[in-house]
Amino acid sequence: MSDEQQIRDLVATWLRASAAGDLDTVLGLMSEDVVFLLPGQPPMRGREAFAAASRAMQGKFRMEGNSEIKEIQVSGELAYCWTQLSVTVTPLPAGAPKRRSGHTLTVLRKQPKGNWVVVRDANMLVAES
Repeated sequence: MSDEQQIRDLVATWLRASAAGDLDTVLGLMSEDVVFLLPGQPPMRGREAFAAASRAMQGKFRMEGNSEIKEIQVSGELAYCWTQLSVTVTPLPAGAPKRRSGHTLTVLRKQPKGNWVVVRDANMLVAES
């Protein structure tokens, strides 16, 4: 399987696992030293910080996402992926859905076993009106 297809599969797996609340699968798709950049917030550093934030939200929201990959470039052990992402978050047990959309730019690193993981992610989603 090509590197590009592996990265496409990683994006699809991330969305499916996030919607299913499968945190362990999502964590397996990122490096230990991952950094997430979000508008108006300090960088989220490390897999454990992501896990803690995700666990704090478990059972409180249902999340659905849709991603359209705009570009993937691979150069040796590093790659980047630019996507158009839409996410709908619905408070549980019943609440009004909130939709955010925008672009993401993700940097990935190929691991010794040949799989790709997210090492940096800049998420520029904003609330839709």
